[in-house]
Amino acid sequence: MSMLDLHDIQGSILKPYGRYGFPKARFLFFRVDDGERGRGFVRRLVSCITASTPWAADGSSPGTPAPAVTTNVAFTYRGLRALGIPRDSLQSFPDEFAMGMRDRRDILGDDGKSAPEHWDPIWQSEEPVHILIWINGQTLEEVDKRHREIRGWLVGDSQGVQELVGHRGPGGRDDLAYQDGSAIYIDGKPSAKEHFGYTDGISNPFFKGMNSHESNVLGGGKVTGRSPHGRDGWEPLETGEFLLGYKDEAKENPEAPSPELLARNGTYLVYRKLHQNVGSFDRYLNEVGNDFPGGKEALAAKFTGRWRNGAPITTFPTEREADEFGARWLRAKEAIVAAPDSAARLAAKKQFGELNAEFTAFDYKDDLAGGRCPIGSHIRRSNPRGSLELGQKGAFDTPGALSNRRRILRRGVPYGDSSKERVDSGDHGVIFMALNASIRRQFEFVQQQWMIYGNDFRLANDKDPIAGNHADAPGKEPDGRMVIQTGPRDTAPPFICSRIPRFVETRGGDYFFMPSLTALRMIGDGSIDPT
Repeated sequence: MSMLDLHDIQGSILKPYGRYGFPKARFLFFRVDDGERGRGFVRRLVSCITASTPWAADGSSPGTPAPAVTTNVAFTYRGLRALGIPRDSLQSFPDEFAMGMRDRRDILGDDGKSAPEHWDPIWQSEEPVHILIWINGQTLEEVDKRHREIRGWLVGDSQGVQELVGHRGPGGRDDLAYQDGSAIYIDGKPSAKEHFGYTDGISNPFFKGMNSHESNVLGGGKVTGRSPHGRDGWEPLETGEFLLGYKDEAKENPEAPSPELLARNGTYLVYRKLHQNVGSFDRYLNEVGNDFPGGKEALAAKFTGRWRNGAPITTFPTEREADEFGARWLRAKEAIVAAPDSAARLAAKKQFGELNAEFTAFDYKDDLAGGRCPIGSHIRRSNPRGSLELGQKGAFDTPGALSNRRRILRRGVPYGDSSKERVDSGDHGVIFMALNASIRRQFEFVQQQWMIYGNDFRLANDKDPIAGNHADAPGKEPDGRMVIQTGPRDTAPPFICSRIPRFVETRGGDYFFMPSLTALRMIGDGSIDPT
């Protein structure tokens, strides 16, 4: 393991806040009109930025107590320019970051109803977004408190930094000053569900230096080829896939801005507001599920590659097996809370960790034909787990070398409410955030090559059934298509889903640079020297 300076790395890079008891979120956007005043705003902001240092889970754990609220910050290319970053440093940033998401829309498939002219007003405004600040809180009251504190810094300095408005919200409003997000509550408790009903955020990469339990390497790291299953067959990914200033899977330092102190311990953040057409999704499952073996729940599982409780269908091929596993997993989780002492708690955590690995530690080597998990399913497209290279010797003797270079850290939270009316209209979806050392090689590659195109999977023009930009022209039938393969011993023909509508629409976003605490201070002080 490489040692990381956790005091220098912003917290959301290493901490998925939702799992730490922060179900509420708020996203704020600002424009800098005066560089000197903008830098003053950044200097004040430094004091409340949350780092990646460990938190104590209980009295026996090392670390400081978890805060009631967290705060993190990132900047667009235009924002860095407005804050006075020297030209030589600006020119050292990669082209895709400098261009921004709107100008990369053709690569990302943001067309039709996802085209920029349909985005929230804040992303269409002549006043560009320069700064993103997001707050995660244990309660909405704590989020409000931190937001008021930040807003208070702008009083009397309205010509220096402006908080931007223009987010859509409930009731057709499109002039909100911030974007709220919240875990979906079930029976009064926050859940890991998103609006289509799937359990989200199950699998994220595990890389060298992460401050999380080593068991997360199972499924989160990379398969070494020595053993297809078990901890001996998994290793952490290289840090440089996710943080600048470190070696990546190619044993090279990824392209990074200069000087080194500006880049090191920073990363790039992709922010996308994704609207979910829950009415179309439910309607399609109900109609096509009548003809699909196993019904609509089996069809929903084939779409994503997981049952709605998160169990992977390549490991648990039937709904009954998935439900039984989910019940065992829940009992193991509850046993941790019910443990009478620290020894029993440690034993319960170990048992839970081994069971939890079944959510993530799997591959498709025994399912190359897609008989269990379709080749075009969402999770198989987003992380093929070496299945594109099987039958060949992987680069660097690593079976999943290609996939390992496309991994992204996913952070995000649902927004809006779809529980009362399951319709396409309204304001509900996911705030999707991806963290990676290279927007082009990681996020854009996955979005373009694996979500939108089917060539790598030998699926011709078929797109991802969930996230694909299926044609949605008015008056024309949707053109989405997915082939659900059968096993090599099955006598039934493949099942073909046709006329799949667009289930997810882009409502705005941009590319951001998320600096280290050191670089953030340098930006605020105006002390960056590219020479």
